Amino acid sequence: MPERTLVLASGSPARLRLLTEAGFDPKVVVSGVPEDDTHAPTTPLLARGLAERKASAVADPTGDAVVVGCDSILEFDGKRLGKPADRHQALGWLRSVRGRQGTLYTGHCVIDERSGRRAAGVAGTIVRFGTTTDEELDAYLATGEALSVAGAFTLDGRSAPSIDGRRGSRQRRRALAPPLPLPARRARPHGDVAVGVAAPLKLGPVAVDPPVVLAPMAGVTNAAFRRLCRTYGAGLYVSEMVTARALVEGNAKTMGMVAFGDDEPVRSVQLYGVDPAVMAAAIRRLVGEVGVDHIDLNFGCPAAKVTRRGGGAALPVHRTLLRHVIAAAVGAAGAVPVTAKFRIGVDGATTTHLESGRIAEEEGVAAVALHARTAEQLYSGRADWQAIAALKEAVTSIPVLGNGDIWEAADALSMVDATGCDGVVVGRGCLGRPWLFRDLDDAFAGRHVQEPPSLGEVAGVMQTHAALLAETFGEEHGVRQFRKHAGWYLTGFPVGPAVRRALSGIATLDELAAVLDRLDPDQGFPPGAARMARGHTNGPRPVHLPAGWLDTADDPTPPEGGDELVSGG
Repeated sequence: MPERTLVLASGSPARLRLLTEAGFDPKVVVSGVPEDDTHAPTTPLLARGLAERKASAVADPTGDAVVVGCDSILEFDGKRLGKPADRHQALGWLRSVRGRQGTLYTGHCVIDERSGRRAAGVAGTIVRFGTTTDEELDAYLATGEALSVAGAFTLDGRSAPSIDGRRGSRQRRRALAPPLPLPARRARPHGDVAVGVAAPLKLGPVAVDPPVVLAPMAGVTNAAFRRLCRTYGAGLYVSEMVTARALVEGNAKTMGMVAFGDDEPVRSVQLYGVDPAVMAAAIRRLVGEVGVDHIDLNFGCPAAKVTRRGGGAALPVHRTLLRHVIAAAVGAAGAVPVTAKFRIGVDGATTTHLESGRIAEEEGVAAVALHARTAEQLYSGRADWQAIAALKEAVTSIPVLGNGDIWEAADALSMVDATGCDGVVVGRGCLGRPWLFRDLDDAFAGRHVQEPPSLGEVAGVMQTHAALLAETFGEEHGVRQFRKHAGWYLTGFPVGPAVRRALSGIATLDELAAVLDRLDPDQGFPPGAARMARGHTNGPRPVHLPAGWLDTADDPTPPEGGDELVSGG
């Protein structure tokens, strides 16, 4: 096959150098496309649009080359930064973003002149500018590549090219662009991908793209809520937690909780148990009769009725028993992937997450997830993301997921950036805000996150959610279940106590509609409301454990009564 010519439309010196170092011999053609009079509603669309215009201006319909157009735009706090007009402006611009974090949006467009086919896209990368000195900034500008600022920031945790175009020494690169004092990203065993352009999460044969998991929540993540969330974006939507003992005994309520809709692409169940034999029997039933595609093991429940029996967050203290339970689960599941979720430990003095993660890895789980709080904390305080980073360093052959304090899409990107984790687990942040999964989908794909809904739009989502619950459980039971969700949806909205009282007593879908008709549909989403806690907020509280539990870490005996019915299932 004859060699094709690669044409770079308006290529910057930095891009030309990178292509040359990669073995290409590109031909650079000036596109003539102006960059100061192009408008778009979002920065990603602007970057992509400019790239497409550049490539189109250069492409020859009768030619035989491959044309590449690119354009990059920096955005800080919602403000776009254009290319400086001169050295003086460039120096002031670079100084203004010292020590700050922004997003570099890069648009791409490739046109095959031979076939006429084209492809375009945009990628977003978190960038942090180092606290460089004036002399170092002058050195950048003196190279003649002031507009590319290729050496002024770090991308994806890797150092950018040094100012002379060659890879300088590690010491020299640090001197030029010292990073901020924040945790560096860790390398991923499945390939390093820029934050904002996430790699799909692989759990055995199950692909999760974007790498977002709905955390099981009792009384919340039923089939109706999972269906609602799926309308906003892809991900892995896990059922409420059920107990292995109840499944083995055929408990009617539990069997109803593991019923899945025909439209659910992945049947995912979270399972709780403390007895290896019972766990294996329950999983054989889930795989053989229910037909599940994924099983998550719960070793993080902090409820007193669970931990006082040696279950949930208490079980990892007994490491030998933990190993036996996980091994039995993985063995019974066969080809169905099994994952495990933990907390940091019982309390600050008894941490178990690193050892538990290694045990799970050794016994063949497909991934581990960490809620970065202790059982003692319950849901109080801030999640310790450094614990996720430590687990990522300890567990190297399977994905590690992070959970805790993800209220907005930006939090998920920050967690991945700060810890190197392979995906996120979202719990309370989506209560009353199922569109969070849309935002996460956009953010991980490098797209602009949409504006939050107005009160009128929120009311429409509320009616849809209530209707799905009524369809699933019958109107009476479904609307009764919806009452708690109503408060979460309206968190932060100044709707008044009368509306809230009315919603707490609704009995039918018509009554819900009548109350919602009283709201102002044009009222905007309250600033800061997304970060207001919903759901559990209790803690800290001392953890109840079986007598002598901390003194018998290697006892493989399942605790008596530890697998009785909990969390409604």
